Amino acid sequence: MLHNSSRRKFLKQSSCLSLGIMAYPTFSSAFNTDKYDDLIIGHNSHQYKVNMKWGNLNPLKTPVQDCHEMVQDSKGRIVLLTNHTKNNVIIYDKSGKLLETWGTEYPGAHGLTLVKENGEDFLLITDYERHQIIKTTIDGKVIFELDYPADTGNYKNKEEYKPTETTVLENGDFYVADGYGNQYITHYNHKGDILNSFGGKGTDDGQFLNAHGICLDDRDAKNPSLLISAREMNILKRFSLEGKFIESINVTGALICRPVIHKKEIYFAVLKSKESPNADSGFLLIMNEKNEVVSCPGATAPSYKNNELNELYQTIRLFQYPHDVCIDEDENVYVAQWNSGQTYPIKLTRV
Repeated sequence: MLHNSSRRKFLKQSSCLSLGIMAYPTFSSAFNTDKYDDLIIGHNSHQYKVNMKWGNLNPLKTPVQDCHEMVQDSKGRIVLLTNHTKNNVIIYDKSGKLLETWGTEYPGAHGLTLVKENGEDFLLITDYERHQIIKTTIDGKVIFELDYPADTGNYKNKEEYKPTETTVLENGDFYVADGYGNQYITHYNHKGDILNSFGGKGTDDGQFLNAHGICLDDRDAKNPSLLISAREMNILKRFSLEGKFIESINVTGALICRPVIHKKEIYFAVLKSKESPNADSGFLLIMNEKNEVVSCPGATAPSYKNNELNELYQTIRLFQYPHDVCIDEDENVYVAQWNSGQTYPIKLTRV
């Protein structure tokens, strides 16, 4: 077993030397992306070819700041949310061609959820600086703005409410995760009436430290549940739709962002490695239907000892604070990154 000082040295060397890639401190627009053209990352059945040039735009005309989240709409377009108020929403086709932009009023744009109602696409945006949830059409028309849930008694004022994510049920009910505020999950009906709240800040089973992401897990149609990431705890937590705690899934060493369900698997962007010597040490993580980690693109191969996941950490300086993933119908993965030098998303093509 390595002592802490030796282990940190080993991790640093591994981070720099894996696959022969040198470490770069930033990923600016001048970064030589050609080095990654033929790079394959991932493990087992989930391996990907890296495309660093997908979606790159003229930053003078279409700038990004923090690229927080991405979804695919009913037309197959890729919708990116950034907190740059020149163009909060950027819509691409799957080839990475710019189709349209909109949004100038969302300085804390963070969470992006696609809502389908009667054959029409809508978006739910969380803005932690406005302390609001905003529902829009796919082209940016505001349907409603929802302020902090004062009636729950969980908040003294709006400043304590900094929502990071939403998820929506088939009947239109939706849940809001307050990942940067008081850590409560608030359940609303389709009209915006409060039905329930649960969670709060703490380390008990039903509480959170950084309830960063939430999604509906309907892979078991008879027993749908909520998956909520407690990012600072390196834990994915499962709750009933009524807010009852069911289980915790440890993801040792990984500060997981929102869970994204695709078919029978769960995908995550991992903001950073908990014990890595460098802060911008993120990677991706994929779980199967048994909650087993099967691939970690950009990180150590997943392994278990006595049914416990061994610690994960970045092994190649490819990702810089990855914040969300979007998976298309061809199993390709699009990666949005926070605090990454204003870079555009990375595309991973399934191989």
